[in-house]
Amino acid sequence: MSHARAVFLMIVVTLLWSIAGLVSRHLDSARSFEVTFWRSFFTALTLSVALTLLRGPSLWRGVRRWPRELWMSGVCWAIMFTAFMVAITLTTVANVLVMMAIGPLVTAVFARIFLHHRQPARTWMAIALAGIGIAWMFGHEAASGASLAGSLVALAVPLAAAINWTILQRDNRHLTPDAPDMLPAVWIGALLSVAATLPLAWPFQASTHDLGLLALLGSLQLAVPCLMVVHLARVLPGPEIALLALLEVIFGVAWAWLGAGETPSSATLSGGAVVLAALIGNEILALWRQPART
Repeated sequence: MSHARAVFLMIVVTLLWSIAGLVSRHLDSARSFEVTFWRSFFTALTLSVALTLLRGPSLWRGVRRWPRELWMSGVCWAIMFTAFMVAITLTTVANVLVMMAIGPLVTAVFARIFLHHRQPARTWMAIALAGIGIAWMFGHEAASGASLAGSLVALAVPLAAAINWTILQRDNRHLTPDAPDMLPAVWIGALLSVAATLPLAWPFQASTHDLGLLALLGSLQLAVPCLMVVHLARVLPGPEIALLALLEVIFGVAWAWLGAGETPSSATLSGGAVVLAALIGNEILALWRQPART
């Protein structure tokens, strides 16, 4: 795959990811945990079919031999799936996406604490700037009397993502040619999310219209782009993927604004701009300092 085609497909991935907030705003009766349940259910169903086609039926015969880090990664995926959709039902799409955008910086902090990886000065500057942007958003929400619950739940997404990456980095086997296939971890996460939210989602209230939209979220918005990004990671360097993934924030806020009339607050826009500027600056410097061959 050419680099240009990989970049184009990564932009498609971010477009697919970004429709979650817009679609959730057009649900009729499904709420909170039921939304999460059905989205995770359709994700697990889609991945069951896709993984069988991609890896063959033998994949499922080896479930009992799947490595420990695969299951641990699955738990992290479950937290991300659940926290994201619950947060979307509690606060604005813009707030959730800005909180998620700090994932690369949280990962850098965890890598320094748990893996003793040295981080360049530019990364610590980006973390400080992003912290200022997040503090600005939280401060204005608290001053206006708005509930902080949604934003706090959304923070679980980048935290779980950072733990997930740290787990993979700690076990260097994922860097070898005979590394375990980590794609089933997404399937495990979807199943765990289904199991965790079922008791809270019952009794179901989703209409047929809702189920159609949630099936769209589970398959096209989540399962398909997850499969795509695993393959794109073999072509694009990590910093470039992180930089392109930030488009989800811009696309997601735009969809909710134009398609659902959800206008973000001035504090969210200004705080989000600071966070994005910190992230983009950090990733561009990382790309600029990479060897020319990369």
